[in-house]
Amino acid sequence: MSRNYAQMVEEIYPTMVEWRRDFHKFAESGWVEFRTASIVASKLSEWGYEVKVGKEVVDHNSRMGVPPQSVLEMHEKRALEQGAKEEWLPYLSGGYTGVVGVLDTGKPGPTVGLRFDMDALDIQESNAEDHFPVSQAFQSVNSGMMHSCGHDAHTSIGLGLAKLLTGMKEELTGKIKLIFQPAEEGVRGAKSMVEAGVVDDVDLFIAAHVGTGVPLGEVICGSNGFLSTTKLNVEFSGKAAHAGAKPEEGKNALLAAASAVLGLQSIPRHSGGASRVNVGVLQAGSGRNIIPQHAHLKVETRGINTEVNEFMLESAKNVLNGAASMYGVDVEYDIVGEARTSDSSEELIEFMHDSIGNVTGVHSIVKSSSFAAGSEDATYMMARVKENGGLATYSILGTTLAAGHHNEKFDIDETVMKIGVESFLHILTSVKNRQWG
Repeated sequence: MSRNYAQMVEEIYPTMVEWRRDFHKFAESGWVEFRTASIVASKLSEWGYEVKVGKEVVDHNSRMGVPPQSVLEMHEKRALEQGAKEEWLPYLSGGYTGVVGVLDTGKPGPTVGLRFDMDALDIQESNAEDHFPVSQAFQSVNSGMMHSCGHDAHTSIGLGLAKLLTGMKEELTGKIKLIFQPAEEGVRGAKSMVEAGVVDDVDLFIAAHVGTGVPLGEVICGSNGFLSTTKLNVEFSGKAAHAGAKPEEGKNALLAAASAVLGLQSIPRHSGGASRVNVGVLQAGSGRNIIPQHAHLKVETRGINTEVNEFMLESAKNVLNGAASMYGVDVEYDIVGEARTSDSSEELIEFMHDSIGNVTGVHSIVKSSSFAAGSEDATYMMARVKENGGLATYSILGTTLAAGHHNEKFDIDETVMKIGVESFLHILTSVKNRQWG
């Protein structure tokens, strides 16, 4: 029986819009996606998926940049007050906010994994009247947290797809794993799901992102060029003293940090390709007449590949250690985020390109594009799948944006969610017609 996928998607689209706006209104950033994850788990369970959550899919030792326990507890309590599904919270408690839904068709075929990230950013959403979420009353109610990158849409695409797939088993083969990932922002979450074995059985892996400057109606089947990156929190510890009476008794952590900032910007570049280093935060001192005892930096390095990023990281550590030594203070650094680089598999790019030619609203299909700018921790999942002999790709679903990503007035054209779901339906139902490997 031939189904009209466009009609199926059109019928569920209003519900997807409701989900997206609900997630947007109750935005939750990395490792505190208690409400979001509990709703996802509840719906997947209701629809008959095998659901794995929490420590089953998030490795404790591989998590990075996890908030303090007091912060986790505060946000879990808030999530419950805001409508989280209480029966799922014990599994998510402590910030283990990953969810995986598995649909086993009972027929031979590859295991296909699709990644949907759920987290918001730590940014205050605009309250301007011309901001669409404000005018439509779904502006984030959680102070300092906003979906300004489209992950609310990603989660809703995943749920829309999950709902439709439950009635399509006869058209599918193998297994489908829907991976709802926490803490993509700051590249903190994917590694822990990889180390928990989530993608070890995946033969074909697809991650996707809405927007990124690509126009509505254009789909890029494989995006390459994500930079390898490392995120560092740096603490300089000195000794406070009276700045007028006894300055020589102090050890100035602020001066060490300031010297480090300038030194980091002077790291020589690597001939292997593009590299980046940035200090996004410098906090130090407590008063104008006190030698600063503490200083805090938030630093990131990036490289076109792992080798270049490792060069930048080791150089950065040398600068930090040198600055500390110069001013007689101590320095400690903690890795709070990490991502690799991993190019998309040509065979999977070709397959995706061939599968989505008739998707409603798609007017341009680009096989692959390369750039060197941002980073994505889905590359951990891509790399593991390819290491195990599978294929992986990272695709872009273009959409009109009200403002750039990570901006307080970011918003999307929600019709991109229809394109996403219909594209995945065509891909998943075409898998059985392909001879793999």
